[in-house]
Amino acid sequence: MAEHDVAPSLPDDRWRVGHLGRLLGQAMRRFDERVLHLMAHDPNVPLALSHLAARSQVGAAHIHITRHLGLNGSRLTELAREAGMSKQAMGDLVTQCEAWGLVRREPDARDARARRIVFTATGLLWLEGFRQAVAQAEAEFRAQVGEDVATVVALGLEAYGT
Repeated sequence: MAEHDVAPSLPDDRWRVGHLGRLLGQAMRRFDERVLHLMAHDPNVPLALSHLAARSQVGAAHIHITRHLGLNGSRLTELAREAGMSKQAMGDLVTQCEAWGLVRREPDARDARARRIVFTATGLLWLEGFRQAVAQAEAEFRAQVGEDVATVVALGLEAYGT
């Protein structure tokens, strides 16, 4: 083989699969998948919603509403901002969740032109199922990595995220 036929040495690109952003993303997807799995098998979650979760019809985007909708309701713009989504994308999610009976739109008492999105009674059952699933997923994480590591991860993420 001639000297000029030698393939150039490629740079080390292991950083692309092992950097913090990718690891955080993978961990979040795994956590959300576990939460949805637990909700799909929770007898206290309304049956139609658990079936949607079991068939992967409810995804991470729908979790944004569950995570960010205030207990007293939220305006669409607030909800979109909290979730880091466009108003249009959040509006589409709200419409879908409204069709599933999780939320409803009602007039805003502070501004007659505005509407608030609020949980329905079914939505509050979903929220409780979400709370319990998150608690179980967190407990599983702590059991897998150990209390000390889990505490350091939680403190580090809290400091980094604020």
